[in-house]
Amino acid sequence: MPASMTGRTPASLALLAVAVALRRRAGLEWAASPLYHAWLSRPRPEGLAATPRTLRPADPENGRRILAGAFVIDGETLTMGPRGDPWDRPSPSPRFAAGLHGFGWLPDLVAHGDPGAWEALRLTLAWRRLFGHWNGFAWDPAILERRVFNLACAVRALAQPASDAEANQVAGDLARQARFLLNVRDGPVRASERAVAAAVAGAALGGRAGERLLERALDRLRLTLPATVPPDGGHASRSPQAALDLLFDLTSLDEALVQRGMAAPDELLRATDRLASAVRFFTLADGRLAAFQGGEALSVGYVAAAGAQDEVGERAVPAARGGYQRLAARSLQVVADAAPPAAGVWSQAACAQPLAIEVLAGGRRLIVGAGWSPRAHAPDALRLVDAASTASVGDAPCGEPLHGFVARALGPRLKGAVDAVEARRHEAPGALWLEMSHDGWVRRFGLRHERRLYLDLEADELRGEDRLTPMATPRGRDGRRFVPFTVRFHLHPQVSALVARDGTSVLLKAEGQETGWWLRNDALQVALEPSVHYLDGHPRRSQQVVLRGQARLDAGAKVRWKLSAATPGRADDSRVDADRRPA
Repeated sequence: MPASMTGRTPASLALLAVAVALRRRAGLEWAASPLYHAWLSRPRPEGLAATPRTLRPADPENGRRILAGAFVIDGETLTMGPRGDPWDRPSPSPRFAAGLHGFGWLPDLVAHGDPGAWEALRLTLAWRRLFGHWNGFAWDPAILERRVFNLACAVRALAQPASDAEANQVAGDLARQARFLLNVRDGPVRASERAVAAAVAGAALGGRAGERLLERALDRLRLTLPATVPPDGGHASRSPQAALDLLFDLTSLDEALVQRGMAAPDELLRATDRLASAVRFFTLADGRLAAFQGGEALSVGYVAAAGAQDEVGERAVPAARGGYQRLAARSLQVVADAAPPAAGVWSQAACAQPLAIEVLAGGRRLIVGAGWSPRAHAPDALRLVDAASTASVGDAPCGEPLHGFVARALGPRLKGAVDAVEARRHEAPGALWLEMSHDGWVRRFGLRHERRLYLDLEADELRGEDRLTPMATPRGRDGRRFVPFTVRFHLHPQVSALVARDGTSVLLKAEGQETGWWLRNDALQVALEPSVHYLDGHPRRSQQVVLRGQARLDAGAKVRWKLSAATPGRADDSRVDADRRPA
């Protein structure tokens, strides 16, 4: 039986983890050395050049809280009083500390004009005294990347109230941190994001220091962007949120290059166009993103800020992009993950949840994934198959994150994930349907999962079928003839669910809506169970509709289900219509 099915880590990954850990240990000693930082300090910037701006929307209310002496990051609070020092006291959590040292709060402060700029300068200089030389946590590449970008976009605002000496210190620190970031070589993941941050810093800094930094960073971008943003659109991680965040950064860099009178590299323009198209595809009827593969839905304002920079205007959204499929009727909108998760190093935030779906009704989300987010530090369990709106068989995962030493060395990438998914889309007058399948259960149980989605445009209803088809003799000698399977529909936290008197139909109703939607099915057992969905980085309690059955290993099994509008005053009809796909 393969290691991925027994929980063992393949020997090749273990050896790679040892090599990476040894190289990282040597690199940390060099990164902390005064000699290295002295080398990074030359040449010094000569004033400022461009004025980059972050396109992510600022939160003035958060800026007011900081001016009053309180930092609130991802729902956690650190109170130090007006003009207090957040750097000399413990943070509430590692997640809070990462946000604090990433300087994501700078735009919120700068939005308050002179008072905000004075406070931002004070906090930046206070950080410099404690962490400006080097610190293993504060200079972690993931944190450093965001701090360099945020400082580059705020450096001119910080220079306004600063003395000449203070302005030179801030600019010199920015150059040194950007060079440090550009020297990080730990694989392709985040390589483009780090190069963009360094390039924005180079565009902001004047003199030979800025020119050399910008030249190096743009050269790096030319090499990394084609792998990060593949031709089919989106981000190589397959995360919609990752595509949006990289689009924000690339657009900021493009603006800064225009200010310096420089033409953007073709690779940057090409990647920006692809990402903008992908963000349009992933933006759903509620103004939020599709939440798949480690990405959150995000707020409407955050997503809209990217659309405001889109000069294309109205354009038809394609039916498929980056391995995802969209189906839409009058009221219903469906997005299906019809491709394998990202593989290898790109899978560090990926989810092993093949054929998962999200469904919106009347512009409101009904059925969602688990909403797992890497910045939320959610449990690894939310990256497994049973945390998504799809089918699972027995107690076997379709891939799972690495754990222990190997994960610390290589990152929490997936092992044993599905690497082949088939999808066929059909269109006919009044109907759209999608046929998908994967072989994630064949090795252990000899069963292929086939999911059929049929959207009736005239009736405005979605019919689905999850089928387990025998494909091979299952491995193992436990003598079993049947295996339990489950089809789950995770609900948005603002959706209530009620099982009808027939014991199978479930009424779904979004908060604030008078009418609901019936989820009818022919499963052997139907239950409502607790679930969790991450919104804006925070866990929210929700429910899931769970359909259970038994699959015979030599014959398979199937469950049919239908989502249709509940007519007020009409009794529930619990029948599941036969598949009426056109011939």
